[in-house]
Amino acid sequence: MSEELLIARDGPCWTFTLNRPDKMNALSAELVEALLDAVDEVSHGDARLVVFRGNGKNFSAGFDFGNQSGQSDAELLWRFVRVELLLQRVAALPCLTVGLAHGRSFGAGVDLFAVCRQRICAPASTFRMPGLQFGLVLGSRRFAALVGEDVATDILGAGRTFDAEEAERNGFVTETAGQDQWDDRIARAAATASTLPASDYAAMLRAVRSEANDVDLARLVRSAARPGLRQRIANFRQQA
Repeated sequence: MSEELLIARDGPCWTFTLNRPDKMNALSAELVEALLDAVDEVSHGDARLVVFRGNGKNFSAGFDFGNQSGQSDAELLWRFVRVELLLQRVAALPCLTVGLAHGRSFGAGVDLFAVCRQRICAPASTFRMPGLQFGLVLGSRRFAALVGEDVATDILGAGRTFDAEEAERNGFVTETAGQDQWDDRIARAAATASTLPASDYAAMLRAVRSEANDVDLARLVRSAARPGLRQRIANFRQQA
């Protein structure tokens, strides 16, 4: 098991904790692969609840650009594709998923939080999705499905930060709750997840879920495959 991902299990309830606090839980290639393996494992088991959270001061700073300058456009594209596949697999889990966000979350970290079915954040949380500032389309459709096209266009187009109050108001966050209340929220979620037999709960999720996986992946690849991805990212980071 990767030290970058802590996995805890209590019967049918699993908790995945991003464990790179010194890097603001940025999604390294290793962490993404560890998450993919863990999600695949629970998808074939008896899980009724999966919780995603982060150690340290925040949930996740998103895509890890730490060694970006030493990677080719193709290598960066591959890493973004793996992130998109992770998001799709989390969204398709046949059980209840809960995201717990605190501190500042960015980019793919916000996307990971967004694919959870219950999204709970601490009152001081903030979110920013700046991918379009360097020409990357990742998570945009899913974000719009939560907040509506007009709100998504405003936030994504400007690449602006929004806080917990706005996130709850526009539907991105399902509830704002202090971290001292999270254990209670997890217990409630576990009870909710057990109200139906596992097969019926999974069928309900399939019925209400809107899927466009191939479209999402194609849009990402087209945006990232445009020559100069590494340089666009470098330019964005210099200006940020």
